[in-house]
Amino acid sequence: MTAHTTQTTSFIGGRHVPSLSTYANIDPATTRSLGEVSRAGADEVDRAVAAATAAQREWRRSSPEQRSTLLVRTAALIRGDREHLARLESEDTGKPLTQAYADVDVCARYFEFYGHTIESYYGHQIPLGEDMHVFTRREPYGVTGHIVAWNYPLQLVGRAAATSLATGNCAVAKPADETPRSTVRLAELIAEAGFPAGAFNVVTGLGAEAGDALASHPGVAHLGFVGSTATGSLIAHAAADRVIPTVLELGGKSANVVFADADIDAALPSLVRSIVQNAGQTCSAGSRLLVHADVHDAVVERMAAAMQAITVGRGLDDPGLGPLVSAKQQERVQGFLDELNGGQVVTGGVRPEGLTAELADGAFIAPTIVDAVTPEQRIFHEEVFGPVVAVSSFDSDEQALALANGTDYGLVSAVWTQSLSRAHRMAAGIEAGQVFVNTYGAGGGVELPFGGFKKSGYGREKSIEAFDEYTQTKTVVMKL
Repeated sequence: MTAHTTQTTSFIGGRHVPSLSTYANIDPATTRSLGEVSRAGADEVDRAVAAATAAQREWRRSSPEQRSTLLVRTAALIRGDREHLARLESEDTGKPLTQAYADVDVCARYFEFYGHTIESYYGHQIPLGEDMHVFTRREPYGVTGHIVAWNYPLQLVGRAAATSLATGNCAVAKPADETPRSTVRLAELIAEAGFPAGAFNVVTGLGAEAGDALASHPGVAHLGFVGSTATGSLIAHAAADRVIPTVLELGGKSANVVFADADIDAALPSLVRSIVQNAGQTCSAGSRLLVHADVHDAVVERMAAAMQAITVGRGLDDPGLGPLVSAKQQERVQGFLDELNGGQVVTGGVRPEGLTAELADGAFIAPTIVDAVTPEQRIFHEEVFGPVVAVSSFDSDEQALALANGTDYGLVSAVWTQSLSRAHRMAAGIEAGQVFVNTYGAGGGVELPFGGFKKSGYGREKSIEAFDEYTQTKTVVMKL
């Protein structure tokens, strides 16, 4: 959102489109308003889809070289606006400024990566016979719709927009209610880079209004969603009703599995970072810690000490941990802790001490470890989405694998061991879209396919595989 804009508005057809109705954008650290947001609805969604449809008639005929040029140019504009974008992201989400800078950098990287790879994506010939010329074409769907979560606004919408535009589609995005500003700013930068007006549109507003209208719009040919499994099921139903494809990145309950032979010194920073990054509000957060009984006490003790040393504060002050995204989310996380039936809170579990008066009403919760968690407990198998890790112990490889797979989710897992054989067995047996060994990446890099097994969703974002999600195959057979 630029300085002259009085409210965060939808961005449609290359123009800001304000709405008569607005709602307040709340700073989760202070509960004060950051400004008003346009509360768009079905009319604005209609306008956005129409703008994208018109732009796509031109854009689908663009060459990969043309797309590459504009994508790389957009990346440069994102980097040039790094300070502004990071501040918007930090204020809206509450995340520490260092993490917000990283999100801006990754967003730029998506545009660079897809700009550099799209020119080598096309071309596949099938040798059917000497008198037959057979080849395939990868063609865009048309208008793609994207409804994304509030935890990583720039990263989530950036990867969707870059992939959609790279493959010749045009797009309409609906950012989360709580975090609209960086997405609107990204739309401005995409327009500034020289994409056709309407190639990328943003509709701000509430999920039950603008989000529903986008998910059910007949002009949308492909849907992408990042968020809860419950809402993802509704999105999938909306897509099925119109027989269109969808990519769903949903919940997770990812496990760090630490064996007795693990290098604890090397593992500890990742174990902590995987649950406190973005205040644990990450679908691929390491929210379960499965530790061999022989090293359980040592790992928990050292992890508790590390988490107690983390600074807590307002995102713009760049602490180790910022607030949760909203008071509502804070209440949800606290609800998991208040209803514990079994399990022991080793550290945290309450609001952090020592907050300033300005932050007294902020949505904060201290980094938390709950030990001796069993598979029957809600905190073991349901997504908390906060800086809370549930610890369980195991005695054998078979028990470790059963615990790792003991939830409805399957997004990410990590295995910590010095045994190459064990690492391969666990990687093969774990039901997750990404498995890390002696490292942990919350979603991994831009180049790595990312998506879930089981109720963590389907389809793949990131990497060159994402091109397959945003294009459809046409086979051409010519008899010579």
